[in-house]
Amino acid sequence: MILYMGADHAGYALKEFLKNYLLQQGYEIVDVGVYSEEPADYPDVAHKLTAQLVQEEQPALGILICGTGIGMSIAANKRLGIRAANASEPVSAALAREHNNANVLCLGARVVGPELARATVEAFLRTGFSPEERHRRRVSKLELIGGESPSRTD
Repeated sequence: MILYMGADHAGYALKEFLKNYLLQQGYEIVDVGVYSEEPADYPDVAHKLTAQLVQEEQPALGILICGTGIGMSIAANKRLGIRAANASEPVSAALAREHNNANVLCLGARVVGPELARATVEAFLRTGFSPEERHRRRVSKLELIGGESPSRTD
């Protein structure tokens, strides 16, 4: 599986830590930047990663890291086809994949330390999307473009 990774300056060190770990685990990593702790704008990195991710023809996931994970999540979710989840622990990361079919995990380098981030990434990567119809129905509603929301049918 291809895994795209990106970070702004605040997330650079955590990105490098996680990238090295994931390479050791056999993942193919595409690093979209940044490549130092020089100031960088998180929307630029998020848009670069998501543009490549949605063009990918095979299954791929992304990890974005900034100071809190919030800015990256907001920026990533601007692109159609991206379901970015900001998670700071393994349970939320796994449920984001299982229930929401999240394809981008956002982390906050100022919120989680390296080991908690590693455990969160592992949970995200080892969890698949639920086959339950209710989750698939809800995610399909996320893909609607503009206009009115569909009626609620729980």
